Amino acid sequence: MPTITTALLKSVEQLACEAGEAIMQVYRREFAVELKDDNSPLTEADTAAHMIIARGLQALTPEVPVLSEEDTQSFNGANAEGFYWLVDPLDGTKEFIKRNDEFTVNIALVAKGQPVLGVVVAPALGLTYLAAEGLGAFKISVDGQWQAIQASSPPLEGQPWRVLGSRSHSDPRMRAWLEALGQYEIQPMGSSLKSCFIAEGKADVYPRFGPTSLWDTAAAQAVVEQAGGRVVTLEGQPLSYATPKQVLNPDFVVWGKEGITESIKESLKAGVQY
Repeated sequence: MPTITTALLKSVEQLACEAGEAIMQVYRREFAVELKDDNSPLTEADTAAHMIIARGLQALTPEVPVLSEEDTQSFNGANAEGFYWLVDPLDGTKEFIKRNDEFTVNIALVAKGQPVLGVVVAPALGLTYLAAEGLGAFKISVDGQWQAIQASSPPLEGQPWRVLGSRSHSDPRMRAWLEALGQYEIQPMGSSLKSCFIAEGKADVYPRFGPTSLWDTAAAQAVVEQAGGRVVTLEGQPLSYATPKQVLNPDFVVWGKEGITESIKESLKAGVQY
């Protein structure tokens, strides 16, 4: 089984950056858009990034299988030790097509159902987030330095919650949940960047109602958790990756540091089942 080390994390980060460079080569020119069987969009950037990552992970850890959004058929489950790689080669394809820069490369290592290593690269924005169990959570600065990051505590009484919302998806349950939360200000954002901003302390909470897949969330969840935050279902249980045949996540909330009051919890239960 793979040993989680700084060297492994760096290798995965380099793979994600290489995939990001391939994505940017497509992004800078005209490209065609196809529709997959589920009507989600697919571009040559998705495919190019997938090939780079799949080949790289196979060379890096040949004993660990890879589940990628762009190749679910080749995946037969975690290995005997419960490990597998979970990859979204281009998270936020809709944002990529809109050319608003808010798309990412997501690579996570899952161990016994939990993401223990994660790398998120936003190549158009020059942002890289990475984390691993026992090592912490980091953002790579423009000069290549690893800067430790930490999620924020809840806002002080009388201060608004800093909420992040999806730019390309909406759900009527969101309004009820936000009303139950209390005073808030909301910022729309695409892809897994929302969770990374929670990990960095730039926002307090990201509620997600509606469909997401395992590969959309695992890498950023590793970053959030190693930064002291939480990614939990509406019932308060951590998102699990133990059953990869079930690729859809339940509704979930990304929180910063623990500290929401019991009164807020009760309000959220009353507004939307929590």
